[in-house]
Amino acid sequence: MRTIRVETSAATILLTEAPEPKVRDRQTGEVAKDAVSGESLMTLGVVYIEEGESSLIKVTVPESGVSDGLALGAPVSLPGLAARPWESVFNGQQRHGIAYRAAAVTPAEFPTAMGATA
Repeated sequence: MRTIRVETSAATILLTEAPEPKVRDRQTGEVAKDAVSGESLMTLGVVYIEEGESSLIKVTVPESGVSDGLALGAPVSLPGLAARPWESVFNGQQRHGIAYRAAAVTPAEFPTAMGATA
């Protein structure tokens, strides 16, 4: 499936769930690894706000891309954010969705209101 880059410059992204290891196999607790680098992967939750609309999404990042100083409810940056459609059959049922992946998650600043003065 094709990977689609997500332009985030006009969005506000707030951290809603702290990064935690991405589990590949729930029965064994095996942590998911990047197919190319072999690095452990982490997942985190964010609310993505743009043009008055918001979406809660889960994002996967490599463990080395998780910056210090992240705080729940605070703005974050997701450099290299990409979306990839997926589909599979699980227990005989067709499932589909969009997987989000970024190169990193770093603290960011709240956008300045347009027309605001200091």
